[in-house]
Amino acid sequence: QVQLVESGGGLVQPGGSLRLSCAASGFTYSIYTMSWYRQAPGKERELVATITNFDGSTSYADSVKGRFTISRESAKNTVYLQMNSLKPEDTAVYYCNAKRYQNDYWGQGTQVTVSS
Repeated sequence: QVQLVESGGGLVQPGGSLRLSCAASGFTYSIYTMSWYRQAPGKERELVATITNFDGSTSYADSVKGRFTISRESAKNTVYLQMNSLKPEDTAVYYCNAKRYQNDYWGQGTQVTVSS
């Protein structure tokens, strides 16, 4: 049974940091490209960051470059999103995604709220 379980969301003040985790199970995690998406109220889901399975190369949305870092730990089948210098506009539900060809898996999401 495929599972992606996110954790680490919460309420943080502007300028603060959070680290999201996504634990994968039920599929061969190491051969999948892993990504984080987010969806704010009334907006479409957007891609935040991606890390490949091949060489670990990363890419980021312009809005988070220099502030967010995606990483993966193969031994724990886990992908992380370190979020620094958080802004109110980063408030959203954050989703973990695993993709390989036609296989496309999603987690249930974790809420991140940036507010004073």
